[in-house]
This record gives sequence, C-alpha cells and structure tokens, in this order.
Amino acid sequence: MRKKQAKIYKYTAIFEPAEEGGYIVTIPALPGCVTEGDTFEEAQKMAKDAIQCYVESLIKHGELVPEESKKEFIGIIEVPIFTASAFREKLKLAIC
Repeated sequence: MRKKQAKIYKYTAIFEPAEEGGYIVTIPALPGCVTEGDTFEEAQKMAKDAIQCYVESLIKHGELVPEESKKEFIGIIEVPIFTASAFREKLKLAIC
C-alpha cells in the first residue's frame, strides 16, 4: 500500500490585537478565512486549523485552492505628517 504524501501550503497570516485581548487572524489569500485566539500561540494554532479546514473543504468540493501571491509584500510604511503648528514652524524657518 502506498503512503499518501502531504502537500505543504503556505499562506500569509495577519495577526491583529483584538480590543478585548488576544488576536484576530485573517488569511488574505483565502477570502473569509478569519479566526482568533486568546494568546499569540493560540491564534497561530487556530490559524493553522482554519487554513487546513478551508483548504480541505475546497479540495473536497473540487474547487481550486488559491496559491499565495508571490508579488505581494506586507510591510510598514512610515510617513511624516506635519501638524498645523509644526508646518508653520517649518515655513518660518524656510522664509528666514
């Protein structure tokens, strides 16, 4: 008897702190795949479980399993925004 080999799926997970504590996790490549956990570790476990259930359901129903986009990057962009008083100070320095 041949042993089935597991295929490894990799997806980006976004962990956001929840107002009431814990984390809310969304998987952008899998629309509607959202879960949560009281701790970061629990949220990771719940995310793995949610992804597994989601993908297994797609396979069971003969639907296409989305692949992670290799073109996306999630990062933080810092942008300085001057308040009105800071802008006036900068303007004064530029005029002098």
